[in-house]
Amino acid sequence: MSIISLIIKREFIAKVRNKSFVVMTFLSPLLFVAIAVFIGYLSTMKAETKRIAIHDETGLFAADFLKENKKSAEFKYLNLSEIDVKALKDSITKENFNGLIVIPKTNDAKDLESKIEFISNNSPSISFVENTQDIIASKITKLNLQSAKLDTLAIQKAQSKVNIHLVKASGEESLKGLNEVKIGIGGAFGYLIMMFIIIYGNMVMRSVIEEKTNRIIEIIISSVKPFQLMIGKIVGTSLAGILQFTIWAIIGLSLMFTASVFFDVNVGTTAKIPPVLMQSAQHDFSGIIQMGLREAWNLPIASILIGFVIYFIGGYFLYSSFYAAIGAAVDNQTDSQQFLLPILMPLILSVYIGFFTVVNDPHGTVAVVFSMIPLTSPIVMLMRIPFGVPWWQIAISVSLLFATFFLVVWFAAKIYRIGILMYGKKPTWKELYKWLKY
Repeated sequence: MSIISLIIKREFIAKVRNKSFVVMTFLSPLLFVAIAVFIGYLSTMKAETKRIAIHDETGLFAADFLKENKKSAEFKYLNLSEIDVKALKDSITKENFNGLIVIPKTNDAKDLESKIEFISNNSPSISFVENTQDIIASKITKLNLQSAKLDTLAIQKAQSKVNIHLVKASGEESLKGLNEVKIGIGGAFGYLIMMFIIIYGNMVMRSVIEEKTNRIIEIIISSVKPFQLMIGKIVGTSLAGILQFTIWAIIGLSLMFTASVFFDVNVGTTAKIPPVLMQSAQHDFSGIIQMGLREAWNLPIASILIGFVIYFIGGYFLYSSFYAAIGAAVDNQTDSQQFLLPILMPLILSVYIGFFTVVNDPHGTVAVVFSMIPLTSPIVMLMRIPFGVPWWQIAISVSLLFATFFLVVWFAAKIYRIGILMYGKKPTWKELYKWLKY
């Protein structure tokens, strides 16, 4: 144990004293915030307004398109007689229109459902096509109701808009979009785990390859068992990752507390959302931020942070065993690419499952099953925790994860102890299987 502790200490100090580690520890939160602000800014930017010409031989849609003018596009009617499409194309090109809507004359408005054309050099956006179809469909529906001698005004008045208020079991009103907050937090932590596993796993692999290439490994294993060296590298690097995450958590909680004080948000399990704040959240952005912060503080933050540390340790230990075995089996990083894809596929799969399954049904069969499978549980389970997960599911998931780690590290150690002394030959999957039987 004293030998392992020395290796752990050496690996930890080597990672922490690295200038890039120190810089990225404090720079990464600022980069994440800057990227989020930049994405938010881009989302508020309006796309260039398209100039669309309309040739309507029916004369029925002028008021409907002009009412939507400059919302989705700038529409302009062309006062033209019945001429061919070539002349229409020439006319819109001269006036720099982005496209032309041709509505032919028909005896029955029902026929317009399949005879309207949009002519342009470039493919239109999906939102523009859907908006244009909605305008025309709404008008045709209105005409059909009139032809059926139905009172369109009475039908319009009979339509209702429902606004459901979300209330917790405790009787406290909740914020709409709370699930989006949970998805965002769970997705961010799940993505961080994936990035940590990849980044620090590659660190372990590069360290093994470097020592093997420099022939330092031959001197080290003269006094250290290969298994002890592998475990020391994995644990030492993981401690550096936990230190980095701890610093980020302190910075994040400090920013949340500062924002809560700035927006005058009461936090704690007994804090209530006043009715005035509920009403302001329906109308102004400041009220939404206040309620969002209030709900964020009510999330199981302790469970999320503890879960992150546990699943990071388990997931990192599991995948780092693979990375260490690969580093020992190859002589350079180029040769390692053929072995990395099977390792990265479960991580990529878990991210997709998290965003496409956990988002829609966090307690569904697919989400529960993949949160138990050790190769995907570190990401999928962490994305489920903000929605509330029974303790027994977490216990089973963590037990399976660490049991699989001990099994994998046993197999990885067999490859590691042979691979670290193999030089000048690219191993194949068949040879790795033989090493397991030695």
